[in-house]
Amino acid sequence: MGLIQEIDYGTPASTSEKQVTLTVDGFTVTVPEGTSIMRASMEAGIAIPKLCATDMVDAFGSCRLCLVEIDGRNGTPSSCTTPVAPGMVVHTQTGRLKDIRRGVMELYISDHPLDCLTCAANGDCELQTQAGVVGLRDVRYGYEGDNHVFKKNDGAENFKWMAKDESNPYFTYDPSKCIVCSRCVRACEEVQGTFALTIEGRGFESRVSPGMHQLFIDSECVSCGACVQACPTATLSEKSVIKIGQPEHSVVTTCAYCGVGCSFKAEMRGDELVRMVPYKDGKANRGHSCVKGRFAYGYSTHKERILNPMIREKVTDPWREVSWQEALTHTANEFRRIQYQYGRTSIGGITSSRCTNEETYLVQKLIRQGFRNNNVDTCARVCHSPTGYGLGQTFGTSAGTQDFDSIEQTDVVMIIGANPTDAHPVFASRMKKRLRNGAKLIVLDPRRTDIVRSAHIEAQHHLPLKPGTNVAVVTALAHVIVTEGLFDEAFIRERCDWDEFQDWASFVALPENSPEVVGQLANVDPEEIRSAARLFATGGNGAIYYGLGVTEHSQGSTTVIAIANLAMATGNIGRPGVGVNPLRGQNNVQGSCDMGSFPHELPGYRHVSGDAVRDIYESLWGVKLDDEPGLRIPNMLDAAVDGSFKGLYVQGEDILQSDPDTKHVAAGLAAMECVVVHDLFLNETANYAHVFLPGSTFLEKDGTFTNAERRINRVRKVMAPKNGLADWEVTQKLAQAMGLAWNYQHPSEIMDEIAKTTPSFAKVSYDYLEKMGSVQWPCNEQAPEGTPIMHISGFVRGKGKFIRTEYVATDERTGPRFPLLLTTGRILSQYNVGAQTRRTDNVMWHSEDRLEIHPHDAENRGLRDGDWVRLTSRSGETTLRALITDKVSPGVVYTTFHHPDTQANVITTDFSDWATNCPEYKVTAVQVGASNGPSEWQLDYDEQARNSRRIATLEAAE
Repeated sequence: MGLIQEIDYGTPASTSEKQVTLTVDGFTVTVPEGTSIMRASMEAGIAIPKLCATDMVDAFGSCRLCLVEIDGRNGTPSSCTTPVAPGMVVHTQTGRLKDIRRGVMELYISDHPLDCLTCAANGDCELQTQAGVVGLRDVRYGYEGDNHVFKKNDGAENFKWMAKDESNPYFTYDPSKCIVCSRCVRACEEVQGTFALTIEGRGFESRVSPGMHQLFIDSECVSCGACVQACPTATLSEKSVIKIGQPEHSVVTTCAYCGVGCSFKAEMRGDELVRMVPYKDGKANRGHSCVKGRFAYGYSTHKERILNPMIREKVTDPWREVSWQEALTHTANEFRRIQYQYGRTSIGGITSSRCTNEETYLVQKLIRQGFRNNNVDTCARVCHSPTGYGLGQTFGTSAGTQDFDSIEQTDVVMIIGANPTDAHPVFASRMKKRLRNGAKLIVLDPRRTDIVRSAHIEAQHHLPLKPGTNVAVVTALAHVIVTEGLFDEAFIRERCDWDEFQDWASFVALPENSPEVVGQLANVDPEEIRSAARLFATGGNGAIYYGLGVTEHSQGSTTVIAIANLAMATGNIGRPGVGVNPLRGQNNVQGSCDMGSFPHELPGYRHVSGDAVRDIYESLWGVKLDDEPGLRIPNMLDAAVDGSFKGLYVQGEDILQSDPDTKHVAAGLAAMECVVVHDLFLNETANYAHVFLPGSTFLEKDGTFTNAERRINRVRKVMAPKNGLADWEVTQKLAQAMGLAWNYQHPSEIMDEIAKTTPSFAKVSYDYLEKMGSVQWPCNEQAPEGTPIMHISGFVRGKGKFIRTEYVATDERTGPRFPLLLTTGRILSQYNVGAQTRRTDNVMWHSEDRLEIHPHDAENRGLRDGDWVRLTSRSGETTLRALITDKVSPGVVYTTFHHPDTQANVITTDFSDWATNCPEYKVTAVQVGASNGPSEWQLDYDEQARNSRRIATLEAAE
């Protein structure tokens, strides 16, 4: 086991289909037209010295190390900027080239500290490596005169020297070691798209500068790590490497944050994680990362992590640490007692969208085989369950249609209710690159999100619609397309039901669906709606990306159907560059749905009422399965308050913080007799738990995650579980304690069972994933290499189905008491309920939830930026600080839900989507006023939480 070394070809690959043959140092090599000489040489196994070149960014040609000689041409051109040509004869190692390279390297070293033995990059420094490659043995130039190395020259202040910038919590910037290769600047521009770095000064005065000569922490830097990864010296260094030292082995695994599913090399020293480095062969991220995946892994060793099982009789008692055997036996006995006393359906479970596919499969299997009911649900209930319903009805499958690479062929990007730069930042960087290269952008969002207007990007149309009017606005877009004859008739006749289209078209053409009527309703300029519709219908390949701003509404499913209608009407389905793409919020929320986590579906989205499907599992599991759907999460809580639901197994979810109407969730949990929380920390739900089973992090287990593009990626164990057991082992031992004869030896055996019983996973195995890297389901005999693009030759359901989408206003209305509309979302540095990211240095950027409010609304209430305000709804109230901004429209306020001391969901109501019960987080009527302290509810909640987290063994030790 050693470090995984990835080849750096120096320049990006050419996408040309035409091939060119040339000779490099006597070896013949054939490459695509447009390939650089440097890359062609590397593909022939000949490495040309380089410093400013790397294959993550375009060629620059500044370091002058990569010079070559070409027969028939004068001079020594740089190989990184010179494209190949047919019959070209290249020489990379002539005497002339060697002399030039040594001279160039000598100049670099003459203004560079020679502290190699104590430098953090020792052993991983390209400058050090290339000095050896070019044969540098002596430096004739001393440090006398101008230099950037020493603080003082001959006792006088050296104004060219700059102190090390250690303001960023994760990396340092040492200007004295900078060779001004511009790789960091180019990575920030070309890969990340933030443009936070620049080169200030000219000539010898040149240096890298964050922003306008700012500290990194004060600049626009988003800490994605692209600059650190690009740096060839120790100028930009991870603080973890400085502290621990260079890693000695690495393992490729998958990030456990958002639904992008980035691949990383976990670089280790022994069993200690040194750093996470984005893996260039990762097909979801292509070597890029964000601040969370790259740096925010410290929660895995945080002091608040619970490593021992605990039980207690009452939630007012302190926790008591026990053995695994006692905890699991106690849990099994309690669940049996409850079922004997209250009936078979009195217990249930919630699967985790942060755990692996294999672990999620086992939890739903435990509930169906062990509990003998279908009372299983998952966090997708409160996020993307309308996606499953809406796309299932229209297309026949409950997932996005494209892979992430598809964005590179998109001409018009439409973003609805999503904030990719904050919630899906790595994919957002790819999207921004396509937009900088000429694609057009349409955004439907109540807020002016960062992607609406950022460096070198401005949306052609931003429709700042009123929260709750999604269906009306998307239908108005369809109205324009239909009434102006902009629909793709050939596609519709071939791929959809023409009669259903005509019925739908007659509906959307009604006057009440026109932009003029809808514009007044949604507070959007009708001409903007018309122009956006025309652009999407006529602009070429049109792709729709949407998020929770679509699904978390009382008409979430209707909006998803409206989006599907729009894509079918314009023919934007079934090829690269188009499609309907839900941006999934959590790392395995797609997988948790795939694995049968809904109460009405078995794995693979097959309804529990189907005899043939149940037969598969009944013959394998040896039990009779219930053919009636079980309880959804809201139903479980209602039944608990009513007294008929008494036990709950919650793996890796925090429903008390994440689900709406916090008071109702608390009441439901308090009414249960056995709540089992299986997690890393004593989260908010654990305040009402009777058993706590410590969980394992993604670093401590084997398995798979399925990302937003249906990509099944391997999760690989890089260290032993600190709690002693991986999560799948905990669930298996609980099943055994309940009398089930489970005997899995490894998660690969669980995946084999999934593949055996689930048609869309039929060819998936760990061996196959090792061979392929990753695959996108369906992956079976019909699609042995997976399915990057869905619905190419036809829809899964046969013909695409157009469905009327009548706008029905939400029951949550503004009025004199509650005149504003609250909508919620995420921020870049934090993730979901913050259980992981709040236990990292990411809190430097977002240490509290803030309430965004428009200047007009703030002025009317006498509020200033930073003031404490009271946020009140019909459900409850909380306090937080105001952030005055014009990102939100007048009449709309916005906050995040990452911090439990704010508990934004005490404000949200119990209104939900008509088809799936997905809560209406995005529309809550509220009032905002000045406050001088926390609400009474916050005080009571804080006291209850502190009392609930007492651990008897720790108190005794003190």
